[in-house]
Amino acid sequence: MVTIELAPDEPSTSSVPPQNLHARNLRADEADIASRDEDRRRKHEDDDWETASEGEDAEDRHGDSTLSTANAAPESFEDALTEEEQKQRALSQAVAAKAEGNTLYAAGKCEDALACYTNALESLPEHETSNEIRAMCHSNSAACFFQMVPLLLCPPLPWATLQLHVLYRSRGSSRRTQYKEAVEHATKALESNPAYIKALMRRAQSHEKLDNLDEALADYNKVLEFDLKNQQARAGARRLEPIVAERREKLKEEMIAKLKDLGNTVLGKFGMSVDNFKAVQDPNTGSYSISFQK
Repeated sequence: MVTIELAPDEPSTSSVPPQNLHARNLRADEADIASRDEDRRRKHEDDDWETASEGEDAEDRHGDSTLSTANAAPESFEDALTEEEQKQRALSQAVAAKAEGNTLYAAGKCEDALACYTNALESLPEHETSNEIRAMCHSNSAACFFQMVPLLLCPPLPWATLQLHVLYRSRGSSRRTQYKEAVEHATKALESNPAYIKALMRRAQSHEKLDNLDEALADYNKVLEFDLKNQQARAGARRLEPIVAERREKLKEEMIAKLKDLGNTVLGKFGMSVDNFKAVQDPNTGSYSISFQK
């Protein structure tokens, strides 16, 4: 009799009941099906897989396409507008910026208001219909410069406002510089509207601060030509007239003294001086005659 020994964990199939053998075969079939499904899934992933460079290229192409569309959209919108519509659109933007500047100026924020007026001036189209708004923006800019505190005395400013001040600092951040800027803006306002009383007053006040009293008096008198009842201009003219007259008289005396010195230098070579000559006015004609006296 021959005895066959079986290793543990390897039971003989002959000793396995038929129902257990059938269950084992079903499990083997299920495992085989699952393995084939896994192979197909991996193959599908391999087909869809892309390299990093391929992914970047696809994103770049998508980004370029989006950027091109974004860039093309404004151009298409602008192209769709007529020239007159574009001017009206720019004018509306300038009016809105000016209105915002007025609100900021009323709140005492002169630096921010000035930035709005600057934006409005940059937006305005070159057209006759823009002259009134341009004059207002320049005149209001003059008011900002007249009221504005020099940069070195300012509290911390927003970045957009600070950018404007960088330019003004390069030109000298001082009261005197700001008054000069006010004169320039008021003058530009008057170029667009010569009868603009506010611009005349702001230029007159700025000239007075700069000690340009002749120019200030001329602007005050110009205001009175348009508005005889303007009390501020009347007071300014009344205040400056005697000072300007005194300065003119002093300047005349200085000029005569310089001419006299020059004459004595020349006549001295001949033993004479200007004191040897006397000017006599003819009461009938108002003309002068020169007589020589030893």
